[in-house]
Amino acid sequence: MSALEFLLAGTLAAALPLLLAALGEMVVEKTGLLNLGLEGMMAIGAAIAFICVYHSGSHGLGFAAAAIVSAILAMVFAFLVIFVRANEVAAGLAVGVLGLGLSALFGKTYESLTITGLPEFGLPVLSQIPVIGPTLLTQDVVVWLAILGTVGLWFVLNKTKLGLIITAVGENAEAARAIGYPVAAIRCAAVAFGGAMCGLAGAYASTVYTPLWADGMIAGRGWIALALVVFGTWQTGRVAFGALLFGVLSLGELTAQAIGVAIPSQVLSSLPYIVTILMLVAISRHRHRASLQ
Repeated sequence: MSALEFLLAGTLAAALPLLLAALGEMVVEKTGLLNLGLEGMMAIGAAIAFICVYHSGSHGLGFAAAAIVSAILAMVFAFLVIFVRANEVAAGLAVGVLGLGLSALFGKTYESLTITGLPEFGLPVLSQIPVIGPTLLTQDVVVWLAILGTVGLWFVLNKTKLGLIITAVGENAEAARAIGYPVAAIRCAAVAFGGAMCGLAGAYASTVYTPLWADGMIAGRGWIALALVVFGTWQTGRVAFGALLFGVLSLGELTAQAIGVAIPSQVLSSLPYIVTILMLVAISRHRHRASLQ
C-alpha cells in the first residue's frame, strides 16, 4: 500500500472519534453551555466499550454501554451547572478528571489486551473506483453510520423546529423560557446527547480504530474535539471538515515514515496540537478585527 493509499484508507477512521465528540459538544454549546469534560467522557467510554466487547464479543453492546455510561457522567455536569449553579468551567474539568480516573481504574486489568475490530466493506459500485474505491470508500459500518448521522444532525439543527428551539435556548434562555420552552430540560437533553457522543467516540477509538486498551489512549482527542467546535464556528459541515483535516494530520507521522521523510516523530506527533493552537489564534484575531469594524 502506497503512502497515498494509506492516507486515504485511514483518514475517515482517524477523524471519526474527533467528529463524534465535536458534534456532541457542538449541540451542548448551541444550548448555551460549555462542557470541558470531553477528554474524560471519551476515556470512560473507551474503557467501558473495550471491557464489554472483550467479554461479550459484541461491538453493538460495547458502543451502547459506552454511550450510556458517558451520558450518565455528562449528567453529573448538567446537575452541577443547571441545578446547583456551579461554575461550568470548574464542573467540566471535574467531570473530565473523574472520567479519566474511572477509566484508569476500570481498565487497569485490561492493560495491553487486544480484541478483534470490525470488518470493512465498500459502497456498491463506488468501491470499484481505482485508488479511492478500495481505500477511502471501503470502511467499517461505524464510519458509514457516522456520515449518515452527521447529515441527519445538520438537518435537525438547520431544518426542523427542534433545531430552532435549541438555537433559541442558547441565544436567549430567558426569552425562550418566557415563551414556554423548558430550558433546563432542553439543556439536560443536550448535555446527555453530548456525553453519549463522547462515549461513542471513545468506543470507536478503543474497539475499532486501535482495538486495544491502554491507559491514556485518548491522548488529547477530547481537547482537539473541543477546539474543532470553535474551528467549525458551531456549524456541522465545518466541524466535519475540521475533523477530516485533523484526521489527516494525525496520520502524518506514519505517512512520513512510510515515504522516508526525516522529521523527528515528536514533531509529527505534536502537529495536530500545534495546528489546533494556530487555528484558535487565527479565529480569535479574526473576531477581534471584526469587533473593531
